[in-house]
Amino acid sequence: MDFRQIAEIALALGKVFVEHSHAIRANVKGAAFVKTAVVVIDMINDFATGVFKSERAAKIIPNIKKLLEFERKQGIPIIYATDAHLPEVDHEFEVWGPHAVKGSWGAEIIDELKPEKSDFRVFKRKYSAFQGTDLDMLLRELKIDTLILTGVVTDICVQHTAADAFFRGYRVIVPRDCVEAVDAPTQDTAIKFLRKAYGCEITTVDELMKKKWM
Repeated sequence: MDFRQIAEIALALGKVFVEHSHAIRANVKGAAFVKTAVVVIDMINDFATGVFKSERAAKIIPNIKKLLEFERKQGIPIIYATDAHLPEVDHEFEVWGPHAVKGSWGAEIIDELKPEKSDFRVFKRKYSAFQGTDLDMLLRELKIDTLILTGVVTDICVQHTAADAFFRGYRVIVPRDCVEAVDAPTQDTAIKFLRKAYGCEITTVDELMKKKWM
């Protein structure tokens, strides 16, 4: 075997090594390469079929499911942030009446969007997923700087979560077909406010699925 043959073999092996390294990096699920997380807000029974039964909430379920399936394949963390109120204690009951009581059926995530073992869950008693929870700590530990917000309702829990995310320096993306309000005018107003006040990127699930997040 002459020097030329040895050089060709070495070059071929080097190419294989580089391609293999790229493949490993592309499939790494660790936080080192992940900067984005999806937050699913209040997709629970009481907001879909229970106390606050909503056809508009039900409408976005397929879109959220499609997004979650896609992002899980990308290794993107999925975080569920859901109401879990204390009975006869939480002040929200004075405004909305009893709902999403901790440990009740109404506070459970809907069957269509049940979390997987790799997902996270944060329980909240206020509108914002940050208020009184360890969400910010979790995001910092996961090295997250960008949030994709989904769920209900756009003008209350989604909006307050977006505000607290913005105040903490996170970039916020809102796929408008993965969030909903009680009616179309409220939805449109909330979307405009999210863009204007917090600089949220307003997009769609199909547009998000064209991106690579790693």
